[in-house]
Amino acid sequence: MNGREEPIPGEIDRRGFLGGVALAALPLASTAADTTGASPATAGSHPGLVVREKDPLNLEFPFPTLDTAITPTNRFFVRTHFGVPKLTAPWRLRVDGEVEKELELTLDDLRKLPSKTLPALIECAGNGRAFLVPKAKGLAWESGAVGTAEWTGVPLSAVLERAGVKAGAVEVVLQGADQGEVRDEPKSPGLIHYERSLPLAKARRPEVLLAYRMNGKDLTPEHGFPVRAVVSGWYGMASVKWLTRMTLTATPFQGFWQTLDYAVWRRDRGRPALVPVTEIQVKAQIARPSLSEAVPAGKPYRMHGAAWAGESDISKVEVSTDGGKTWAEASLLGKSSPFTWRLWEYQWQVPKESGRYQVMARATDKRGKTQPEKHDKDRRNYMINHVIPVEVEVT
Repeated sequence: MNGREEPIPGEIDRRGFLGGVALAALPLASTAADTTGASPATAGSHPGLVVREKDPLNLEFPFPTLDTAITPTNRFFVRTHFGVPKLTAPWRLRVDGEVEKELELTLDDLRKLPSKTLPALIECAGNGRAFLVPKAKGLAWESGAVGTAEWTGVPLSAVLERAGVKAGAVEVVLQGADQGEVRDEPKSPGLIHYERSLPLAKARRPEVLLAYRMNGKDLTPEHGFPVRAVVSGWYGMASVKWLTRMTLTATPFQGFWQTLDYAVWRRDRGRPALVPVTEIQVKAQIARPSLSEAVPAGKPYRMHGAAWAGESDISKVEVSTDGGKTWAEASLLGKSSPFTWRLWEYQWQVPKESGRYQVMARATDKRGKTQPEKHDKDRRNYMINHVIPVEVEVT
């Protein structure tokens, strides 16, 4: 059934619920040279998003305004390393390396292959970095470098099958058109593309797409037009945008973004070794109340937010309104849908006594993993999923 979309796996609750206030813009210093030309996207085309960096463009969704399970495209966070590349020639996707037949596919070629649409969450590996103490290197994302969209495209496995994977292949390297020079330490060896690899076991999974549509429309330039990878269940650094090349390799890829950046420490018998960041960790975030929000004393207040768990599903969300002394279970909204977030709410009977209170949320997934209380330092400035207290003012 060429070109026909498969049904969306599972359902996702689209009911809107209380919004919130936008955060202030906090521009940061650029850490990389953009050699791809001026970006066609600007902060002005994304009203209400938080500017974390203007050049290259990095924009954060103001999490207190969360009001729907599917994030609108113009509200979805934007992550670029070298800016949005300009297309100077007709787009082609080259497939080479350890394959039986090298391919060059046009966008029309991809669109003729059987497509599927699925909702999937993408979270930047540094989401929550602003809450690390001491201050960590990198963009100071708060809670909004995350979103859930509906993606339409071709399973990556279908393209691999068409090329024919040789027996010795172990990974597929995804390369974007964006390129530049990293000037901060660790510096890049001159001009490099943004590229990451996937082990073949993950690349062949049905939830990994070569997407050309987002929320029912063609990708926008800042979200990867014309084609991007969507690696459901893994942090966003794996979902390479502006995809132009896929190379099958017989050895693990050791590129800049695989080893020097987007890598964490893993200990084997006490010996630390750097390994690539991969799967999203279990996490719940509070949308409202937001930091320093004034909450009326003695009245009910609807706390709400979202929780997600990478390749697992959320089994429960708990909240504390007394700084972690006691916990109560929140209500999960809608139906569970793989690789997305789950909205939740809790009716808080606010104390009559005025003052400052700490509210918290933590999630547990169906594998029994619960958010930790503290950030694991071996994760460096990535995979930030510890419980974040939110201080509010009861008045």
